[in-house]
Amino acid sequence: MDTMQVPARFNGPASSGNGGWTSGALAEISGLPQPVTVQLRRPPPLDRPLHVVRDGDAVELRDGEDVVAVAMPGTDLSWEPPAPVDLPTAREAERSYPGHRSHPFPRCFSCGPDRDDGLRIFPGRVDGNRVAATWTPAEDTVDTPAVWAALDCVSAWSSDLEERPLVLAQMTARIGSPPEAGTPYAVVGTTVRTEGRKTWTASALHDRDGELVAQAQHLWIAIDPAVVKQLQDG
Repeated sequence: MDTMQVPARFNGPASSGNGGWTSGALAEISGLPQPVTVQLRRPPPLDRPLHVVRDGDAVELRDGEDVVAVAMPGTDLSWEPPAPVDLPTAREAERSYPGHRSHPFPRCFSCGPDRDDGLRIFPGRVDGNRVAATWTPAEDTVDTPAVWAALDCVSAWSSDLEERPLVLAQMTARIGSPPEAGTPYAVVGTTVRTEGRKTWTASALHDRDGELVAQAQHLWIAIDPAVVKQLQDG
């Protein structure tokens, strides 16, 4: 039986895995053709072996008897990816990143301002409900899990994340070509719709010429601020 581990470096909340990184790691180990959809069933635990169980086209990530996540063949990405943003505009947008003043998970691997070893993606408003940031991958963040992580939180910040904290429930992604270390990219996110506690979003990674490198779609679930405090405290 295969196993997978979420190292503590790749956290979202203090004591559980970043949803995008965990989903990307499971998508990669599943061997499924792109796009891949991953449903997150419970917070991914850190620093311990998790079992990978294959059942037809579904690939489950289990912590004992508990199903943490399930990877499955993704349907076509049905929404248009957010329109590209040039790098100067994305850099300017970063100055208005709300997470600098209020962040539900300030040590998140993807978007946490308190992390020097994270992706440090700080999206700010560009127009309407579209946000953007720059991302320059390091040598150790050009793999599939890191790209999924880069496509993760950016879209949540296109909603009102300060007043309405969200956690990732499902993500579908396709990577066209792996990003190059040391090369700047623009990451763009947008909100598609909100119904009750559910919010659907889309994100895209573009190169300096505006060419699409990778894209994703997400389902987020709003959680009570009291739950956020528990997750912050680990």
